[in-house]
Amino acid sequence: MILTENLNAGYKEVQVLFDINSKIEKGGITSIVGPNGSGKSTLLKSIFGLTNIYSGKVVYKDEDITKVPAHNRAKIGIAYLPQVDNVFTNLTVEENLKIAGYTLENHEYEERKEIALSAFPELNDFLNRKAGTLSGGERQFLAISTALIRKAEVLMLDEPTAQLSPKFADIIFDKILDLRDDFKLTIALVEQNVRRALEISENAYLLVSGRVAFEGKANELLEHEKFEKLCMGIVE
Repeated sequence: MILTENLNAGYKEVQVLFDINSKIEKGGITSIVGPNGSGKSTLLKSIFGLTNIYSGKVVYKDEDITKVPAHNRAKIGIAYLPQVDNVFTNLTVEENLKIAGYTLENHEYEERKEIALSAFPELNDFLNRKAGTLSGGERQFLAISTALIRKAEVLMLDEPTAQLSPKFADIIFDKILDLRDDFKLTIALVEQNVRRALEISENAYLLVSGRVAFEGKANELLEHEKFEKLCMGIVE
């Protein structure tokens, strides 16, 4: 679904990613893990067009989108949900959903809204509440719902369980599985709970200092004899 080819990227003069070759497989969950500062979030942002790309390519559905602006990547089916600031906190839940569907005809918006609320029925009780009054988990529900309304085919989640209670984190992981299984979304997941992320993923990339230190099946990384060291960035 998405490829990066020899991707070198960062922020202005600060290079963060070095020769990243990666594949986000269609219809599956790919986890991107590694120690803090390893470039995980930067990889998602680079795929979405929010970094400086010095060389290499980002390819989506066999099309080179390296120079496509972020807002146009959103239009062609890629959704990136950052850890924070992923909803309009001063607007109601309903208003957030309407903004997500601003390009849709009314009947189409209502259809997409129904789909989104079927995935996250918890939001039905909060439609008239300001998003800023929701809990962290409920905000994640809303953020993902906006991606469903926009007809996203690829959902890139950046630390979706950060600062959530263990109970709510488990709910988020279950919802991610539902999005793959029920909505056939392709998902790229950056997550601090590495073990849980790998347990629900088919494939995984481990980044260390902006480079790929492991690529393969998620269970292979999970069962690796040096798993703990690898996730701490100790590559021998």
